[in-house]
Amino acid sequence: MSLISRLSGRLQNHPKRIVFPEGADPRIIQAARQFANKKLGIPILVGDRQRIKLTAARLNVKLDDIRIIEPDRSDELKSFAEKLDSIQRYGTTNLQGDPRELALNPNYFACMMVATAGADALISGATTHAASGLRTILQTMPRQAGVETVSSMQILESEEARFGIEGVLFLADCGVIPEPTAEQLADIAVTTAALAGHLTNTLPKVAMLAYSTHAAHPRLSSVKKVQAATELARRKARELGIACDIDGEMQADAALNPFAAEAKEVSGSVAGKAGVLIFPDLNAGNIASKMAQHIADIPAYGQILTGLDRPAAEISRGASAHDIFGTAVIVAAQAVDKRYLYPTRKDGPAA
Repeated sequence: MSLISRLSGRLQNHPKRIVFPEGADPRIIQAARQFANKKLGIPILVGDRQRIKLTAARLNVKLDDIRIIEPDRSDELKSFAEKLDSIQRYGTTNLQGDPRELALNPNYFACMMVATAGADALISGATTHAASGLRTILQTMPRQAGVETVSSMQILESEEARFGIEGVLFLADCGVIPEPTAEQLADIAVTTAALAGHLTNTLPKVAMLAYSTHAAHPRLSSVKKVQAATELARRKARELGIACDIDGEMQADAALNPFAAEAKEVSGSVAGKAGVLIFPDLNAGNIASKMAQHIADIPAYGQILTGLDRPAAEISRGASAHDIFGTAVIVAAQAVDKRYLYPTRKDGPAA
């Protein structure tokens, strides 16, 4: 059973509210319909009601059990404007503009819904440049306690169960930080591992990737950075109480393939068994994830943002309705406390 199918089954017992600021986009409407049909929660479409209804009619999609919100007619507009004004006055972000005009913007309105618990998770990016949508999220969303870095994670799901966590690979960072420092890489590793564990109920095995494996005397500063990040990540995981195995620096084949790991004399709990891959920079992560998607033709979900106190995703403008639905399932499951997502029995974890 796929990760999306497993999480969908559990979400039916713990439905969540997912807000989409680009509510009139056809793919969003189709994904919302599927989310509602499977009884996973309430999709919330932000935008012009008439336009959303016309698009849905053209697609022959019913809007039953789907909520539509027009910011200019919402009772929350005033309070959202006040909260945005407060962020401008006392926050640490560079939020600028008239607070009411900002609140009327569907992206800011949707972010404020999640930030104030009016919705459980957010998915944006279907029609906007990634930098624009991400900026809105970073300006309004609270950070995860103990973490300074917001990054992104892509989830790939292969039919080859021998890779990753039963075929599921968590890749980071693939969309936010171009040249992460060792400290930022450590944050990325820990937050990605925490979410991987939350979604799969397994102990994440994290590989800090580089072009070399356990180099005794690395010549390149990039390799030294990964080595330093590995130690920092182990320490931070212990401090935050996040259970995971972390090793690095490590080549991708040694991380994924037990035979390659053995041939290269790489041992340990992560070698050949990694389910979480942490890339040294954005170039490597983004290129690798897109090559895997298009060459191997495997499902990909995300980008899922990590390091935030609320679940959010910034999807690609090229995402399909299927991709958006899968991403919605993931952020919705992220919003469910792990104790309820994977309840335990007296004789051990529930299946």
